[in-house]
Parts: sequence; C-alpha cells; structure tokens
Amino acid sequence: MGDMLWAPPADVRERSRIGAYLRWLREHRGLDFADYDALWRWSVTDLDAFWRSIWDHFDVLSHTPPTATLTRREMPGARWFPGATLNYAENVLRMPGRGDDEPVVIAQGQTRPPVVLTAAGLREQVRRVAAGLRRLGVRAGDRVAAYAPNIPETYVLMLATASLGAVFSSCAPEFGTRSVTDRWQQIEPSVLVAVDGYRYGDKPVDRRAEVAAIRAALPSLRHTVGIAYLDPAGAPPQGAISWPDLAAATDEPLTFTPVPFDHPLYVLYSSGTTGLPKPIVHGHGGILLEHLKMLALHHDLGPADRFFWFTTTGWMMWNFLASGPAVGATIVLFDGNPGHPDLGVLWRLAAETGTTYLGTSAPFLLACRKAGLVPREIADLSALRGVGSTGAPLPAEGFTWVYENVGDALQLQSLSGGTDVCTGFVGGVPLLAVYAGEIACRALGAKVEARSADGTPVIGHLGELVITEPMPSMPVGFWNDPDGSRYREAYFDVYPGVWRHGDWITVNERGGCVITGRSDATLNRGGVRLGTAEFYSVVEGLDDVVDSVVVHLEDDHGGAGELLLFVVLAEGRELDDDLRRKICRELRTALSPRHVPDEIHQVRAVPRTLSAKKLEVPVKKILTGTPVESAAAQGAMANPDSLSAFAALAQRRAAHDQPASA
Repeated sequence: MGDMLWAPPADVRERSRIGAYLRWLREHRGLDFADYDALWRWSVTDLDAFWRSIWDHFDVLSHTPPTATLTRREMPGARWFPGATLNYAENVLRMPGRGDDEPVVIAQGQTRPPVVLTAAGLREQVRRVAAGLRRLGVRAGDRVAAYAPNIPETYVLMLATASLGAVFSSCAPEFGTRSVTDRWQQIEPSVLVAVDGYRYGDKPVDRRAEVAAIRAALPSLRHTVGIAYLDPAGAPPQGAISWPDLAAATDEPLTFTPVPFDHPLYVLYSSGTTGLPKPIVHGHGGILLEHLKMLALHHDLGPADRFFWFTTTGWMMWNFLASGPAVGATIVLFDGNPGHPDLGVLWRLAAETGTTYLGTSAPFLLACRKAGLVPREIADLSALRGVGSTGAPLPAEGFTWVYENVGDALQLQSLSGGTDVCTGFVGGVPLLAVYAGEIACRALGAKVEARSADGTPVIGHLGELVITEPMPSMPVGFWNDPDGSRYREAYFDVYPGVWRHGDWITVNERGGCVITGRSDATLNRGGVRLGTAEFYSVVEGLDDVVDSVVVHLEDDHGGAGELLLFVVLAEGRELDDDLRRKICRELRTALSPRHVPDEIHQVRAVPRTLSAKKLEVPVKKILTGTPVESAAAQGAMANPDSLSAFAALAQRRAAHDQPASA
C-alpha cells in the first residue's frame, strides 16, 4: 500500500460540490450516505435513481421530459431517458453562475497572441457560426469535420455544430493525410473546416498540402472553410470560404435543435493501429450527464474555477475539457509544444491564467520529474487545487514528485477511462485520501470490477477490467454498423453482457485501484501475469533510459517464453554490458527475477500512436513474423519508421543468427 499523501479537510462536505450533492440527496430523496463507498454502491445498484438524480440535481435543460430513466438494463442496448429531447450545446452555453462579461475561454499557444472569450462573446461566436453552417446547408445529422488544433474556433465550431443537431468530428492537424482519411471516409462529412498550419514551438508547420489531399479524398464534401492560423494574411484554399465569412454578422438568433437523448453529438476514434480506426459515436445526453457528474462531483469544478487540460483535438480529453462551462468553469486552451522552450511552459501558463485544476498526462509528469523540474519554484501555483493525470498509469514516484515539487495541499487525481466512454471510470473524488501510486476510487455510476481468468470478481488480485452495468456515456454505437456487430465484438465478445475494457486492474479492499497496463500487452512469465506499467516505471527511472518498450513472446511448448526489452537511450549513450547489467539488477530488485529480460536491445525510437500511447502489440506481432504493413496501420502512428528496427531484428532471429543490437 502506498503512503497517504493527501487527506480531505475536515469540512470537505461543506466546501465541495459532492458535499452539496449529498445534502441535496438527503433533502430531495431522503437518502443519507455515510461515506463515498456507500454512495458509490447505491450509484451502481439503483441506476435509475442515481442517473435521474444527476439530471435533476444539475437541472438539465430539456425540451421534452423523459418518460423513464432506463428502460433496458442490458449491454449493449441499454436505453436511457427515452422521450427526452435536449441539446448538449444549450446546456454547455448556459454557463451556470457566470456573468456575460466574465471570461469563459482563455486560449494561448505558440502561433498567435492569446485570445479570451467572455460568456457573451462565446454565445455570440456560436450564434454566428451556427448561422454560417446553416447557410452552407448543414442540417441535423450532417457531419462537420475539423482539421484544427485546440483553439477557440474549433471549440466554437463544435458547439455550433451540436446546436444544429449536426455531428462533429475533429482530427488534430499533426495527423497525416492517411490517418485523417481513414477516419473521415467512414463518416462522410459535408463540411470541412481546416487550418493552413500551426507553430510547434518555434517551428512553422505548413499543412496546406495535407488539406488539399484530404479534400481530394473526401467526395462527400460540399464546402471547405479555411482558418488562416499560421499565416493570418493568407487566402483560404481554392474553392473554400474563410472563417470570417462563416462567422459573418447576422440577425439570426441563437437557437438549439432539440434532439433525442442518444442523438449523435460527435464521433471519436480508436487509435486504429490494427485496422481502420473504430468510429465511436457519442450522444448528446450521455456525454452531458457523464461530464456534469465527473467535472462537478469528482473534479469539484464550478464557477470559480479555471480548468486547463493539456490536450490536442485528437484526444478525448479535448471533448472532456470542452464540457467545462456546463458546470460554470472557465476553460484554458493551449496549442503548442509542451516542452518549448522548456518543460516549465504548462506550469507557467497555469500560473498566468490562474488555473485551479491542471490536467496532463502521466508521461509529462514523469518527464518533468526526470528533468529535475520544481514547478513551484518557477511559477506561482497558489491557485492550483487539483492536478489530473491520465493517458498511462502514474507510478508512486510520480505521485510523490507532484506533492514534493508542485504543491502539498492540492489533490492529485490519477484517472483512467477511454475514448470509448469519453470519461474516466476510475479516478479521484474530494471525499477520499490520495495514496501514492493508487487511483482513489471507481467513479459514481461506473460498476468497475476486476475479473479473474474464470470470470469471477476479485478484490486485492490482478484481474481483467470490466464494467458490469451500463453507463449513459457508453457509445450510442459505431458509425455505419447497422446490426451492431462491430460494437459487440469490440467490448462484449469475451464476457457476454459485460463490457471488457482491455486493461489489467487491481481493486483493493477500500475501493482504490491500480491499473498495470493493457491486457493484450501482458507479460506472462511461467503463468504469472506481469503488467507493463511497473516495468516501464523502473526502466525509465534510470538516467540513461529515455524511453522503452517490452514484449513477451510466448513459448508454444509451454515454457517461460522470451522477455525482450527495447530501450531508447540518452543522447550519446550506447547500450553496453554494464548498462544491461544495471537494468537487470534494477528490475530484479524493484520487481522480481521474473521481470529480468532475456534480451535488451537499443532502438532509436519506441513506436507510438498519434496520441502517444506505446504500441506493444504491433512490436510483438512483427517479432513473431507478421509483416510490418499487416502489424500496424502506419497512418495511425506518430513514428511509423520506428518499426523497421523490429522488422530487421525479426529477420535476423528468423535466420537463427545470434541476436545483435537492433
């Protein structure tokens, strides 16, 4: 068990939004809960009462009320809030507790000066852009695609699209042409909004050629809108209109098309490393309720808060951040390189904007730790109450680093979830203490369990992460999957009627969780399953190692198999026997003899997805003889060239040569 690093203040129930919710439950529902565990158990048992309480407590704006809360309690196929009509954008733009002149969007980046939108300014921009989309013929159900970064225009476009009942989809402009067309050819957008380029640090990146190629590959497009972002004086692409034309002055009022609860809001995508990216459709109502619950009750955000999550428009955390104003919070958008001019840039931005909740990724926090950064010495972080970490498991030393170097009074919330549910289903909550290396709880309404190999739930032991009750933000379905077969196959094939997420998790006696990596990347040594997360924590904790990837190749005859470790080393460092011995010694001491690799190879780069996740499975496939082009969709990768070293090693192994450095 990790050390306790933070405990809730004695008056947490008086000061937090979840405390106000507990009082509301007592007053309006006659329900009293002694602690978070009791509240969580009720929330995953009486699904009707819990989710209806979220609707009522947050006073969801609807055009017609629901006739029930949940009519089919099954997965897939749960039917939430039938009869209700509402609009996500209307609920976000309500911005409870905020005056017209208060800032609700603060945007900074490396391409242009900062932009601030007030509540009135945001509504006005959405009104104009919605009118512009209407002029282009956009109707409910049409798809609007954004090849644009984390800037106010993208945010305004998403809300304007949603206000019409049209369907939004974004790709970050660092995505290559193939990655984008693999996604958008599936959903056939009628309108494309695209930037001309952007700056990453001090480097200009021109994307005009990519935009032209994307347009040519999408026969469904009726209109293209150009945002002159890199070159403000630049003209829009040929045959396109400019963003100012789209957002021109108009007398049309801001209206919201009422849509059913499960009407498509936006399409997000799986990483697409082993085939076409899966087009995951999320609905207006499910996303709204889930984000109201998480942002207010778990992250404790409200009208006094400034909420900053470092993300691109190609990651679901952008969609999560986008809901901030629905609970009254101001959102902080950043577009650029988080390491330029140094790793202090996000911390300084948090100080400058008065950020109260800063979200980032575990790899970023660990990079700051490795660089010896002390954020509280370079930035005034006194306003910071919360730090969020996701994208990969945060090891205990990452927790300790935050409390020693960022602030000892804040709450660090490590969370995990996915694009599939557009939220975290395990995370933190103001009512519970923070323990090093541990995710504090299973989120309200998320019946997360660890399952052993025979399918029984286990406590205190590693198991497969499953969700055994439906959640409103589970996908409406996959795009163009009329019989639901692709959707069923993705989550419900292993345990019928139960969502299998694909992670290893341990849930302890007090409800805390530790995620130890993807279950498809498990290291199985002599029947003992080892997660990859703790492995990386040890190896990348060494000064000489910049990055690493580990795979286990099974033995067809039931032996221990081979454990292969690949390391990216600091500049100028070569892998020698001394370093090999040091790595093995660290793994043996910190973890166990089973974790000691059979071979260690030096590579130039670890293969990663566009959202920076390590690609263990394609590496394993290549090493077991799968051709590179079949092992991973190159367009879904940040660095497809990185696979060639593994292919070369596979060839050498196949030829029975003595394995040499890759």
